Amino acid sequence: MRATQLTAVAAAVLFTTSLAACGDDSTSDSAGAAAAPMATSAAPMTPSSPAMDTMTNFGAGCSAVPTDSSDPGSFAAMAQVPVATAASGNPVLSTLVSAVKKAGLVDSLNTAPALTVFAPANSAFDKIPSADLKKVLADKKTLTSILTYHVVPGKLAPADLAGSHKTLEGDEVKVTGSGMDFKVDGASVVCGNVQTANATVYIIDSVLMPKS
Repeated sequence: MRATQLTAVAAAVLFTTSLAACGDDSTSDSAGAAAAPMATSAAPMTPSSPAMDTMTNFGAGCSAVPTDSSDPGSFAAMAQVPVATAASGNPVLSTLVSAVKKAGLVDSLNTAPALTVFAPANSAFDKIPSADLKKVLADKKTLTSILTYHVVPGKLAPADLAGSHKTLEGDEVKVTGSGMDFKVDGASVVCGNVQTANATVYIIDSVLMPKS
């Protein structure tokens, strides 16, 4: 009788232990299953790339522009006045300003509501033989044709610059490139997206010539 009772007790202990073990596995599995989603949700999110800032001006030639905002040739000062006036304060555009004055275009450029100007730097005019430059500067009709070929109606941002654009002269000027690297009829933009009160200016390294 005693042996039978011991056997029964032993069997009960084994059965209880088995149930406990099964319960532990189930709890462990449930905890593991629950932990997985938590680990996933806790994983750091990859931040989205911020939008590119609006470009103000660009190009190696911009380093020649005065940085003191009180200087009339600085970007800050140019942004406050119309384009012909703005150019007159910029030391890299003095030859262009002289040509604009000789052609009598100061008022028409300053009063236009919105323009894009491809402005040859002084170094661009230096590429033209002195005798030829003097001859052009003395011929108002030819000079006006050349200068208005550098001007496009409307303000073109860098993102809209590439393509063909009709100039005030009547012919189309072709711009190629993207980002911070543009060519205008083959001339390189050395300082781009310069703002004035009524125009966006792209300073170029060569004087453009109308096709007709």
